[in-house]
Amino acid sequence: MSRDLIIIGGGPAGYVAAIRAAQSGVNVRLIEKGQLGGTCLNNGCIPTKTLLETAQFYFKAKTAAMPGVKSTAELDWISAIKHKNDIINQLKSGISGLLEFNKVQVIKGNAKLLPGLNVCVGEETYKADAVILATGSINTELQFEGNDLDGVINSAAALDLEKPPKSITIIGGGIIGIEFATLFSHLGAEVSVVEMMPEVLPATDREIAGLLRDKLTTDGIKFFLNSRLDKVGRAGESLVTSIYTGDSKEMIQAEKVLVAVGRSPNTSDLGLEALGVEMDRGAIVVDSKYQTNISGLYAVGDCNAKLMLAHAAMEQGIAAVEHFLGVESNTEQKFVPSCLYSSPEIASVGKTEQELQQEGIPYVSGSFSMIGNGKAIIKGEQGKIKILADKAFGEVLGVHMIGPNVTEMITEAAVCMQMEGTVEDIIRTTHPHPTVSESLKEAALAVMGLSIHGI
Repeated sequence: MSRDLIIIGGGPAGYVAAIRAAQSGVNVRLIEKGQLGGTCLNNGCIPTKTLLETAQFYFKAKTAAMPGVKSTAELDWISAIKHKNDIINQLKSGISGLLEFNKVQVIKGNAKLLPGLNVCVGEETYKADAVILATGSINTELQFEGNDLDGVINSAAALDLEKPPKSITIIGGGIIGIEFATLFSHLGAEVSVVEMMPEVLPATDREIAGLLRDKLTTDGIKFFLNSRLDKVGRAGESLVTSIYTGDSKEMIQAEKVLVAVGRSPNTSDLGLEALGVEMDRGAIVVDSKYQTNISGLYAVGDCNAKLMLAHAAMEQGIAAVEHFLGVESNTEQKFVPSCLYSSPEIASVGKTEQELQQEGIPYVSGSFSMIGNGKAIIKGEQGKIKILADKAFGEVLGVHMIGPNVTEMITEAAVCMQMEGTVEDIIRTTHPHPTVSESLKEAALAVMGLSIHGI
């Protein structure tokens, strides 16, 4: 007996869920009002990382950061934007081809939910045995005086500027804000970051976040912590951002102002309220299988606001499909890595020290500075790895990294934690030399007071 599934949204959660369902013989309709790949591919993860790669290469070449290399590098911004768009189109074409290969019917248009798991798109109404909402998220908008001025932009607009700004003020010191701060700083802009919390990257391990801020400060980025935005005004060709740091008022002058205070679930105009779907501050409430309070209606990815990460969204999409298919699977997302593509990179998984302290969990920690790692020295970069482990048994509870290639290394820590591994398991694993990954083993040794190359 054939089964019909409708998926609303063609981003990472939606297209992955569609392919997984189609592989199992389900008739799948994927409804997308915009571009396949969602925010991540079109104006989020992929274009940001592409321009970051270009900016970092340009910065290293311009500053002749590698001994033995002389450089007269020039930035070709038009070619950089074209390269970014070419990569987007290449990946988008790949998604389209995968959906076609798996016989997923793609429907363009705005979807509206109707009772009985019906979905309306224009004049057509489609019936399904289950519906998966994968509508993603949108930029969180701030209401302030001057938010409509020319030159006040969001992250999507920042990826398509006609030319890099000579100066920019970034409102928000979270992941989005810090990545753009790195990007524009490497392109030669004067960058200021305004963050209302005591430290940048509030969800990141405090020590690691502080190390990154110190490095970016050395690179010339100015940080205004414990600061709140008042208003933005114009002074000639510049924008003047007024902020309060405590009772002290400061003015920051720049060519552009980027509002990067996070993202919010994209759940409006779907008909959720009329159906009685349970919501929480704009996010769709789901159970452990990503099903809403209406049987057969699922919500995965950013629209449920559980973990606003593309890789988490993909796994949620698969989990929802498997529940629909009656397949028993582990849907718990307990150890999901988080990556920040600043310079240096940050990657983490599991509990931070602050969380362990707040929860009263006894733990031990060990850390290793990459000043003792041969590959990091060769690359001319430094960093640190910290491991937090259960005090009684040594089970790894959290791993936090800053340095070269750490976004590629964090998966080892996630696998270890998924298998309830201990610091001894990391120690007993032979790591190749010379690699930055040796630092993870050294941090594990440090938990036991046995680090070979650390002090």
